[in-house]
Amino acid sequence: PGPEPVYFEPALNPYEKTIAASGIIEATDKNIEIGVPLSALVKDVCVKVGEPVEQGQLLFRLDDRELMAQLLVQRTQIAVSQATLARLKDQLARLESIKDPRAISQEELNMRRYDVAVATAQLEAAEAQVTQTILLLERLNICAPQNGIILQNNIRKGEFVTAGGSPAMILGDIEHLQVRAEIDEQNASYLTTETSAIAFPKNNSSLEIPLRFERIEPFMVPKRSLTGASDERVDTR
Repeated sequence: PGPEPVYFEPALNPYEKTIAASGIIEATDKNIEIGVPLSALVKDVCVKVGEPVEQGQLLFRLDDRELMAQLLVQRTQIAVSQATLARLKDQLARLESIKDPRAISQEELNMRRYDVAVATAQLEAAEAQVTQTILLLERLNICAPQNGIILQNNIRKGEFVTAGGSPAMILGDIEHLQVRAEIDEQNASYLTTETSAIAFPKNNSSLEIPLRFERIEPFMVPKRSLTGASDERVDTR
């Protein structure tokens, strides 16, 4: 049999000496993986894939019923503390209005003042608990950390998301893109910042994308090829 026809020509090497590397196109500041502060149900999703968002815009909400129940109890505790403080202040004011020093001992008067101070501190603690719960509620509203476009959405309304798991969303600014290439450690010493580079998409060898050098990440990581992961990038060269 004759040779198999070539349907897609491989990318031609335009340089006399080259270093080949596999890379990935991403946002200029890298793709931001949006996580969650705690494991919870998704209450609402406010954006769609491909939708541009601004910094501070709400992306999705987590279930807040547990914290809302705590907030109701804590606000009731504030009312109780206020009533207790008002009662103790009234008792202290009546004792301090007595002109005859023989009618009440100084120890009793000081004890009443201490009770007012304790009740005031308890009221402040109750108000601080309400403020803390409100801040925790605001944390369940996940907002965009910067301007960009929703590149991926991995959650749906009613799903359970786990803190520390896969990212709920991926955000990136695709107005300016960068190519992050992984150079094999065998060739790392031959790379210089003055060299030029051209990128070829794997599915279109006729498309040449000129690249401008930006930076090198000095931290060397182990080679991740042949790990068995489904999203693994294998460099066949």
